[in-house]
Amino acid sequence: MTQPRDTVYHRTLALGSDPALRRRYMVVDEPLQGNMRFGLLLEILDKVAEETALRYVNRFHPTARVVTAAIDNIVVRHAVDVTRDLTFAATINHIGRSSLEIGIRVEQPGDPTLHIASCYFTMVARSGYGEDVTSVALPPLTYTDPMEKRRAGKALARREEYRHQQAARREPPSREEYEMLTALHQAQDEPGFAGLLCGHLITSAWERTYPDQENVPFTIFGGYLIRRAFELSSICSELVAPHRPIIAGVNRINFFHPVRMGDKLHFTARVVYTEDCYLCVEAGIERISRDRTAKALSNSCLFTFANVDADLNHHPVPMVHPTTYVEDGRHLAARRSLHTLLRHDNLI
Repeated sequence: MTQPRDTVYHRTLALGSDPALRRRYMVVDEPLQGNMRFGLLLEILDKVAEETALRYVNRFHPTARVVTAAIDNIVVRHAVDVTRDLTFAATINHIGRSSLEIGIRVEQPGDPTLHIASCYFTMVARSGYGEDVTSVALPPLTYTDPMEKRRAGKALARREEYRHQQAARREPPSREEYEMLTALHQAQDEPGFAGLLCGHLITSAWERTYPDQENVPFTIFGGYLIRRAFELSSICSELVAPHRPIIAGVNRINFFHPVRMGDKLHFTARVVYTEDCYLCVEAGIERISRDRTAKALSNSCLFTFANVDADLNHHPVPMVHPTTYVEDGRHLAARRSLHTLLRHDNLI
């Protein structure tokens, strides 16, 4: 019998006592609130989730491995103080047939203790490689503590909510949404229109993968991929944010296809929606095999940034205007996702 408390995994990032490590995680080499490279934090979170899941899976399948299927969401509640240690406490909230939801609480101990973020990863247990890969069945957890039961219930609720969100993407706009889109399109026909067009708010980058980026055999570390996607998205957000954009939440990251050594990667980031002080950036990673015979979407990401000043006070961002049917769809999907985050959580 295994309970969630038996799966707890801890890790500490010694930023307070290791100057070289602290410098690596800084955005700029000067005093700045929230001076933390969030992309590198994503790498650590992905590795913590992997280690937590693997410790459980290998009890029953010693040669099995785990891969990240999705990052359900990451809610950033406080800006990181890069001069203080950062701790990660991970536990398995729920187990499906071969999947595991890993919850990670990120804190900075001290006076006061800061709750930095809550994170939820979906991992999948696998055996074999290539065409021989198969899912492995996992025994469920036993819940006796009321808190553990609540966490398991919330894990199932998150899964169901994501299904509803995916179904909603195929739904036509509501009356309110239709009127909003109509106003955004009509504004573009006005004389002297100088608004921001979504089609102009795009950044992209190319790179190739190499053996030193390998994680499990033959595939590239997913944490590295989402770090690169975030960094490009952060640059893209500066096309809109008049002050300083900082990460407020990761709405969703999906892992569709593994990236292999030698693949060529095309990263694309675009601002798809803005509201009040928030802006949503959608990022995608397309992999092209080394022999150029295979092409597939490896990852899709949706990040929410907040526009802040030097004291982390929020400031509004300009509206962005979709022009095409595809841009309308992205606009609505990001709007619905942002409102879901705002309903459930207090963003930074």
